Amino acid sequence: MTPTPATPTPHIAVLGSANMDLVAYVAEAPRRGETVTGREFRTVPGGKGANQAIAAARAGATVSMIGAVGADTFGAQLRSSLEHSGVDTDLLRRVDTPTGTAHIVVDDEGGNAIVVVPGANGTVKGLTPGDEAVIASADALLLQLEIPLKGVLTAARAARRHGVRTVLTPAPAQPLPAELLAATDLLLPNEHEAAALTGITDDPPAAARTLLAQVPEVVITLGSQGSLYAARGAEPVTVPASRVTAVDTTGAGDTFAGTLAVALAEGKSVPDALHWASSAAALSVQRPGASASMPCRKEIDAQAAEAAARTTDGTPS
Repeated sequence: MTPTPATPTPHIAVLGSANMDLVAYVAEAPRRGETVTGREFRTVPGGKGANQAIAAARAGATVSMIGAVGADTFGAQLRSSLEHSGVDTDLLRRVDTPTGTAHIVVDDEGGNAIVVVPGANGTVKGLTPGDEAVIASADALLLQLEIPLKGVLTAARAARRHGVRTVLTPAPAQPLPAELLAATDLLLPNEHEAAALTGITDDPPAAARTLLAQVPEVVITLGSQGSLYAARGAEPVTVPASRVTAVDTTGAGDTFAGTLAVALAEGKSVPDALHWASSAAALSVQRPGASASMPCRKEIDAQAAEAAARTTDGTPS
């Protein structure tokens, strides 16, 4: 019997932010003008770019991180965290501006509120020749909006020139230039970002149809309700989320994005890729922190198999 050829390891390039997350855990988030007492505080490596890079690396890809950190303790810790997860940091610049930070409040229901101070991330306004060479060699480029739009657009154009699939997470939500959307292959908003981009609330399928006028593929993540995939000329695909008890939802979207990029680069079908990414996100929300909560490939495979078995026997996933 001829053995099945092994799936080539995909190469994912990530251009984005690297922040130190300063996380306070509280029973209930404070309202304006209110002071509350927290029960715990942690510093956790984060930033949407770094998070997606770590998620993709733990899911089995070769990952190159393009971005910037400061010449400070947080910057050294972020670089070490990325490298520990197997991410190549040769293109992670060291600049004089302090490393970016994210100030996060997590309540007892697992919800969060976040203030991001860009710091060094704000210096990433373009590409070096080495950056473009790595993007050109990748199977996919992951982008987010925690660095200047000029840098995001430059990278998206480079990916388009070299025929590299671009996956854009439009967060934090903001108006997107037509040029950036034209260079995006897969747009990956959550339901709130999709509403902000389209003006359509409480109707993700309608929001997806509107977005398809600007990009060829859309995945809208719906939190505990799963995810919705839509593409031009194809029927929408909805994948439910696994039913789990959330401890901390910080980083779940980045876990989904990084894992989804790996699955698609490996040639998984869209439904299988969505199920696999959803399984990774389900694992991440059951643990505290962002990058610290992200599962490895073995865990994702086991969670996905378990969810598939429950669906087969009629038990809600």
